[in-house]
Amino acid sequence: MERSSLDFLKKLLATPSVTSQEARGIRVWVDYVKKFADRVETDAYGNAYAFLNEKGSPKLMLTGHADEIGFMVQYVDSDGFLYMTGVGGVDRALARGQRIHVHTKKGPVLGVIGSLPIHLQDRKDDKKVPEMHEIFIDIGVKTKKEALRKVEIGDTITYVDDFEILNGTIAVARGFDNRIGTFAAAEALRLLSEIKKLNACVVAVATVQEEIGLNGAAMAGYNAHPDVALVADVGHALDIPGVNKPKHGEAALGNGPILGLGSANHPVVVERLRIVARARKIPLQAALDPNHTSTDADAISVARGGIPTACLGLPNRYMHTPVETIDLKDLDHLVRLMAAFAASLSKGERFKVKI
Repeated sequence: MERSSLDFLKKLLATPSVTSQEARGIRVWVDYVKKFADRVETDAYGNAYAFLNEKGSPKLMLTGHADEIGFMVQYVDSDGFLYMTGVGGVDRALARGQRIHVHTKKGPVLGVIGSLPIHLQDRKDDKKVPEMHEIFIDIGVKTKKEALRKVEIGDTITYVDDFEILNGTIAVARGFDNRIGTFAAAEALRLLSEIKKLNACVVAVATVQEEIGLNGAAMAGYNAHPDVALVADVGHALDIPGVNKPKHGEAALGNGPILGLGSANHPVVVERLRIVARARKIPLQAALDPNHTSTDADAISVARGGIPTACLGLPNRYMHTPVETIDLKDLDHLVRLMAAFAASLSKGERFKVKI
């Protein structure tokens, strides 16, 4: 991966972007893509669109969602301890004993999620997962008045976990879900901006509010009105202890992007992706989405009477934890596959199931 690209990924990961407060992360994305896009715009809720070769056809949308799971400040007690509510699919069992940042208008405020020492716990509660309203944050103050000088109700909260390399190309960070998607859409657009002939109009999109219902994707599918769409998101890497592979499959880190099969994944688009991957010697895995993809593909595929869509997942260990783990080689393959698909499109091409 090029140094400038890696720096971009790190900056995306370091920028808090909890659902409904994605503007800071979207701004980082816009500042990067505007250097090689023909035009960049945003809509009412903050979805960002970067256009390349606008007069081309078909119109291809490459998208990832910009938001991450996290928390919001809900209540401050008389002693200055904060209480929070979850945003998206947070795991309460992971919360106690973590460092956090409360993201305020004045900047991040460091805090810790308190935990009753084991010496003081009732043994019958050893294995109890605390309810969200039982979890409290200590920001080192003594009164409610002092706390409210630092934070406000509604401020967003994320764990303090930075990007690091575990070994070789294996990386760990908070929020690969789904910084890798917005990164891949942007990087594919950058690669396409460097080729001499491109038939398609390509729109790279960073969507908002995926974690609470695919809201931004529904807006983007309508606004961009693409002829075909590729959605980049994370998928489960199942090469870890405790996974029931007959139940969940066997996608693994380092074996390439995961191609979704079934439900919103358009079979003709899926087959083209396989052809392109073979031609470019890009490794590709598969995972079943028999009822839904649980990604932005579900919303985009049904917009405007139906948009042929496919979902590409990046293998990700420990999804929705502070230690999400990926292989950067897989991310490079994902970017190259999305760009190669775009480059393969012939003028005016459309995707339709033949009956």
